[in-house]
Amino acid sequence: MEKLLSLLKDGHARTLEMLAYELNTDVDDIKRKLEYLEMVGAVKKVSFNACSGNKCSECALHSHSDTTPCKGCLPDGGFKNMGEMWEVI
Repeated sequence: MEKLLSLLKDGHARTLEMLAYELNTDVDDIKRKLEYLEMVGAVKKVSFNACSGNKCSECALHSHSDTTPCKGCLPDGGFKNMGEMWEVI
């Protein structure tokens, strides 16, 4: 767990596959460890949904007609192919 946390803290983006390779294990093991670390409050999954449509708190000046995030809350092109991201607390 310490090595996983160390990799998460270093600021480099890695896929689950990359983490598994660096830790000489498999992706399922990494997922289990991340779930455990999240459960104990050591990490949290990062959400890239900056706004939630009609209940957008980030862009009170924008109006939403549906639940799609507004362009003011997302970068150009959105967050395509980002995968899951974790933040050490």
